[in-house]
Amino acid sequence: MKICSRSTETGLLYFYIHFVTETVCFYVLNMLYKMPISSWIIAFAYDALAFVPQSLIGYYRDTYKNINLSLIGSFLLAVAVLLTGLLHNESVAILLFLCFGNALIHIEGAEVTIRSAKGKMTPSAVFVGGGSFGVITGKLCSLYGAPYLVILLLIISTIPFILLSNEIKDEEYSCSNFKYAASVSKVKVIIYSALIVIIRGYMGYGIPTSWIKSVLQNIVFFCTMGLGKCLGGILIDKIGIRKTALISILGSIPFLLFGDRNMSLSIIGVAFFSMTMAITLALLVSVLPRKVGLAFGVTTIGLFLGSVPVFFIKIKDFTYSAIMIISLSLLCLYMILQVVKNDNSN
Repeated sequence: MKICSRSTETGLLYFYIHFVTETVCFYVLNMLYKMPISSWIIAFAYDALAFVPQSLIGYYRDTYKNINLSLIGSFLLAVAVLLTGLLHNESVAILLFLCFGNALIHIEGAEVTIRSAKGKMTPSAVFVGGGSFGVITGKLCSLYGAPYLVILLLIISTIPFILLSNEIKDEEYSCSNFKYAASVSKVKVIIYSALIVIIRGYMGYGIPTSWIKSVLQNIVFFCTMGLGKCLGGILIDKIGIRKTALISILGSIPFLLFGDRNMSLSIIGVAFFSMTMAITLALLVSVLPRKVGLAFGVTTIGLFLGSVPVFFIKIKDFTYSAIMIISLSLLCLYMILQVVKNDNSN
């Protein structure tokens, strides 16, 4: 008896691949770049080099569909880990291998999970959600000094998953069955979706979480974020995109607002807030059905642009945080409701 659909299988396979990818990246980053000044610069460079090129890579992958970017990306990550273990010092080459390996795997994961989903958002949301679990795992592996050969074995373990996902993916490359956008200008949908991602990126990096004081609390935070991303896609498929938008954004406001020093409140807000990832991706694929990689790349550029202010300005004042959370959340909701279709429409 079949337990899950083929599209769900690709989501689960890429959940693991994405999990390993982020584990590797944050293991290497935290092993090599520990000085305060260099870590700030490297974090900024990593976000720029890993996120921004994904639109171009995605456009390329949309054109040359038979290239498996995940295999190439895994090779680049393996090289980065080997150099880390052998050199034990900071290297621009290691950072480049890491960033472009990450970018290639992200785009292939988006292509496989979206193109095989037959209009559903669960597979791609599950794929994206795996990254949050990987971020904290990579940090923990670095913190507790995991041998680099163990990390290398993790990369090798993804190869069967990559090959299997390639075998079961759907070869119908048009995603015309993604119909989440309202009957408005495609340009408006793209611009609004990009702005929402930028705001989400800024808020995601700037969410006040002074309650995080231990390793366990860090684990809870990142795992909650990952679960929220997965849940966003599941809810879209179950109750519709408009209802999911209302629940995720309005539901997150009070918990984010008063969760700065309260873990229980904060993680509920983070879970709600993380659901919006699937909404913007659904909108972009709906208006760019033949350019899935490009659509996904728009979201990664938006995340980088949203993160930029946080590198320069730290949010500490409660009043400012409250104004930021309420105003930006309501702005996001307004834009989403302008471009998503009604849940009961075809």
